[in-house]
Amino acid sequence: MREVLDELLARWEAGQTIGMGTVVATFQSAPRPPGASMLVTEAGEAIGSVSGGCVEGAVYELAQEVMASGSPVLQRYGISDETALGVGLTCGGILDVHVEPVSQDTFPELGEVAADIRAERPVAVATVVTHPDPARVGRRVIVRPEGAPTQGSIGSERADAAVLDDARGLLALGESKTLTYGPDGERRGEGMQVFVSAHAPRPRMLVFGAIDFAAAVAAQGSFLGYAVTVCDARPVFATATRFPEADEVVVKWPHKYLTEERDAGRIDARTVICVLTHDPKFDVPLLEVALRLPEVGYVGAMGSRRTHEDRLARLQEAGLSAAEIGRMSSPIGLDLGARTPQETAVSIVAEIIALRWGGRGERLGERGGPIHHPGD
Repeated sequence: MREVLDELLARWEAGQTIGMGTVVATFQSAPRPPGASMLVTEAGEAIGSVSGGCVEGAVYELAQEVMASGSPVLQRYGISDETALGVGLTCGGILDVHVEPVSQDTFPELGEVAADIRAERPVAVATVVTHPDPARVGRRVIVRPEGAPTQGSIGSERADAAVLDDARGLLALGESKTLTYGPDGERRGEGMQVFVSAHAPRPRMLVFGAIDFAAAVAAQGSFLGYAVTVCDARPVFATATRFPEADEVVVKWPHKYLTEERDAGRIDARTVICVLTHDPKFDVPLLEVALRLPEVGYVGAMGSRRTHEDRLARLQEAGLSAAEIGRMSSPIGLDLGARTPQETAVSIVAEIIALRWGGRGERLGERGGPIHHPGD
């Protein structure tokens, strides 16, 4: 929903009804992840995508039917048949799309949910997508972290309690997923499926070293949806003007800044750290902190082979274990033959993506098997 939020909210505020299709589950090589959404407006506009083009036409027609009937529908789309008469994904994947009418009557909490998302406050929307009682389909509860107010209900206190507990766990991970319960929230039962659309704050990318490569990495990080911070101890170089794509530019010794962020609880398993200083007086103290973080998604350090060997020796002298040093990606990035700062930035984010999803950086045309990795 996040990528179509502005368009959705504008029409909701205008009192319109919108048909919204959301991917709630994927299997095999589906092109879009759970949470991807497509809107169909009263004027017949199509906004967003659930499959990259494979089934948008079918979802468009279904959304129009749902807008007219007022009843949500869960539809599965699979592989197209050989005659191409069936609607499906030519990539071989399967996806479940929940199509629902969205208006001020059906989704009165949307304004507050949108405000949370825009303010980077964690919020999740848990929606019933299948249930033996058709009246329960489409009911939702708005989930926030423990202690924050919730809104709505999916039908009973027992079901709400189970979903709230599980949805808060998904929200902490920033993961959207369909959960299965018994009709009244029984954990070992079946019959009710609830899609949790989790909107956690953007993951962080911390870029250390105010150099031209850092500007290119910041631009790539922003493009990928990270909240980007550039940090350097030198105020003449660490300026917002030099890093327009960064969300913030911090003038501070890198290791001190990272220590403060760690102590404040602002580093998590989704955080990626790019150390581009390749100067031992900056990067060794910084890496001592980074490589000992209990949770972090990625730590990469720039430098030549010679710089890398010198860095390893200095980290060993500082007392880091082989396991801690082994968490470092150095020299940073994938071997793409990059030369320019922009090309190097692509190689760095390519490595981050590959490590996140289990990719190997091979040419897809030179290997067999599915394009998307298991668990995508």
